[in-house]
Amino acid sequence: MRSRKSRIVPLLVIAGLAVAACGSDDDAADDTATDDTTADGTAADGAASDLEGTLRVLIHQNPAGVEFFESFNDEFEAANPGVSVDLSIVEADALSTTNQTRLTAKDIDVTTISLSGFDKPVQEYMAGADAPPWQQLIDAGLIKDLTGEAFLDNYDEAAVESSSYNDGVYAVALGRTTYSGMFVNDDLLAEVGVETPTTFDELVAACATVEEAGKKCMITGGQDGWPVHVGTYGILGALYPDQEGLVEGLWTGTAKWNDEQGLDLFERYATFASLLDAESAGLTGDSAASRWTVGDVAFGPMGGWNAGTIEDAEFAWSYVPFPGSDDAAANQTLYGKVDMSLAVAEDTPVPELASAYLAAFSEPDSYEAFANATGYIPTQPTAVLDNTLGESITPILQAGDFSIGLEQWMVLPKGAGQWANGWEGARWLYLGDFNDPVEAANQAQADFESGL
Repeated sequence: MRSRKSRIVPLLVIAGLAVAACGSDDDAADDTATDDTTADGTAADGAASDLEGTLRVLIHQNPAGVEFFESFNDEFEAANPGVSVDLSIVEADALSTTNQTRLTAKDIDVTTISLSGFDKPVQEYMAGADAPPWQQLIDAGLIKDLTGEAFLDNYDEAAVESSSYNDGVYAVALGRTTYSGMFVNDDLLAEVGVETPTTFDELVAACATVEEAGKKCMITGGQDGWPVHVGTYGILGALYPDQEGLVEGLWTGTAKWNDEQGLDLFERYATFASLLDAESAGLTGDSAASRWTVGDVAFGPMGGWNAGTIEDAEFAWSYVPFPGSDDAAANQTLYGKVDMSLAVAEDTPVPELASAYLAAFSEPDSYEAFANATGYIPTQPTAVLDNTLGESITPILQAGDFSIGLEQWMVLPKGAGQWANGWEGARWLYLGDFNDPVEAANQAQADFESGL
């Protein structure tokens, strides 16, 4: 039986939990938001709200995010003269420890649960696995269940599910990123007479045509290694659309890296590795994005985070789900993770103030400004990124075709071998750790089973 509702979470760049504030018990009695107040805390008739108290907010260091929160906090204080927002900023590697310490001491109101959101939830079938920090905080009763808060209705279903655990909603997922798509040089494809491929076979054929025309098929950051397997998350998702189910299958034995479907996956990994231009070997993840903007490469299988570098390319481009299956209908979803979440401390003395803060932040106009300031892929269906990436992926998001990727679900068995991470297979084949995809699949399965 699964302990989480569904698709989730995650990652990294900033994560913020919103917890609320301080003040005595007497103060808390006065901090009541009523039906006569609007989402930003101001009175419905335009008068100042009666909210009072200090709201303590903790976020991760990130220049764009910090700048937005500072501006938003100023506006929230102006709309609520009795409120003061105390913003704390910590480095990424200090978040977990700071949360544990301050939540336990009841010294925080708005804070970050973890750098990777609600990722790697330990399920009942994962014998011996250690629960991640966010799960430990919730199990310890330190994070407030936000179920029923009206502002959650502004977020899409996948975003709400990404912060759900044991039938409760414990955070607001504010931003996500995708890593299963590829950048497409639309001008180059038009020049060589190729349509954007929608299946894996079409991609292979397109690469052949592109190379015959003297251009390059695709590049990624081969020097760094990891961008190679990140580029194949679309293949993984197309063959295993239920990423959480794949994790359960590997743990319980109903799926194997070297069963028929697993071998198909590794064969596609090998084909993908063969499509990468030799130039990839000398490129890092960042330099590959810059190199792609030169304009002589058709495809860039990279994470959406590279869009900032690519935005000013002097040719028309788009970002599409990587066509990992031979069935075009199976290639419509973007896989990724949630990057930032806001949550409320269970023991905050000013829960109404914390709720008003999150409600104001969640107003569509405010949230869209946040998404564009930080570059996060929106978790509200009405929000649109005002850039080329946004133009490409907004229809996908509005159709609900975003799902949490396997890396955010996978917890390896303790004692598993070094090759147990079968989703990294393309990197192994590209770097020459294995020359035969069948051998690689067999080793991945053996190393996974060694920890069971």
